[in-house]
Amino acid sequence: MQRTIFEAEHDMFREGARRFFRERIGPHAERWREQGYVDRDAFRLAGEQGYLLMWADEKYGGAGITDFRYEQILDEENHYFGETGFFLVLHSRLVAPYIGKLGNDEQKARILPKCVSGESILAIAMTEPGAGSDLAGMRTRAEFDGTHWVLNGSKTYISNGQLADYVIVAARTSAEDKYAMGLFIVERDMPGFRRGRNLAKIGLKAQDTSELFFDNVLVPAANVLGNPRDGFKYLSIGLAEERLITAVGSMAHAQAAFDLTLDFVKERKAFGRPVGTFQNSRFEMAQLRAELDAMQCFIDQCVLLNNAGKLDAVTGAEVKLLATELEGRVMDVCVQLHGGAGYMEEYRISRMFTDARVSRILAGSNEIMREIIGRSLGLDERRLVK
Repeated sequence: MQRTIFEAEHDMFREGARRFFRERIGPHAERWREQGYVDRDAFRLAGEQGYLLMWADEKYGGAGITDFRYEQILDEENHYFGETGFFLVLHSRLVAPYIGKLGNDEQKARILPKCVSGESILAIAMTEPGAGSDLAGMRTRAEFDGTHWVLNGSKTYISNGQLADYVIVAARTSAEDKYAMGLFIVERDMPGFRRGRNLAKIGLKAQDTSELFFDNVLVPAANVLGNPRDGFKYLSIGLAEERLITAVGSMAHAQAAFDLTLDFVKERKAFGRPVGTFQNSRFEMAQLRAELDAMQCFIDQCVLLNNAGKLDAVTGAEVKLLATELEGRVMDVCVQLHGGAGYMEEYRISRMFTDARVSRILAGSNEIMREIIGRSLGLDERRLVK
């Protein structure tokens, strides 16, 4: 399908990004999966190319690029040619903007340049063992002792948890108000900050996911982002874009799986002829092709809305829901069309299948997306049940 949202400069940028992920990232994917984390050098290499925090001001080493289409291209090429466990977009577009938008001049000058270069890696810690999508159930606390905020609690399923040099930690700051929370920058060597094991997952094996523990960590006022009671509001600001980012990656991942499978069914034979010549295979692939093209149009439209500052929470939920559900269907069909080979780890499609499963969970589970969309229709129990 011909896509119409890109200009000539985007196409040139894509060519360079494609070479980078195909030649500098993709060849290391198998080793990274075996060791359970991406080499720190991958972030430095991306930094050298100017691919990290592209939105950051030039005085911090960034390019000052606010056009989301460039981020979209990076995410697409990483999912297609690179390694889905290389969470470049988490570092650059999900975590760093909290510092860029909420940080004061000192915080930005101290932290952002090292994140632009790839010297320092970022993570954000919200999820807890007993509190996932429901942030109001958070139990990690920060109490002010007159000079520092004393942080206690634990987090789990934290992406980039092993590699991160700076972790933005969400913590309750009031015993009375469950929505009062702050965002605290915890640095790698702060006393009382401890990383647990690198969690074993069914997919995304190259991406480090960790438990984090905070035992009387003294966080100075210089490491508090914004108002320490407004963290709940801050966390909701970027949710629509975060869900769009998930949709972009899911779509690129699904497209890669489709292309792999199309090549495979043209070569694999059954009963003396290519599997792709059977009506079932043709119809399955035809259905996926139509759905992928339609979904790409919706995603591209959402990218333009995001550029214009008009991507709302409901549309963000819709695009995340539909793209990740489609990704799951594509992976299932593609594994099936690979036959027994699809169940073998030596074939990329098997790894893509397990990598894709988390898309319907992260950035807010798809059940939460349906709740958001349903409530926007006026189908809210608080309104309808009296």
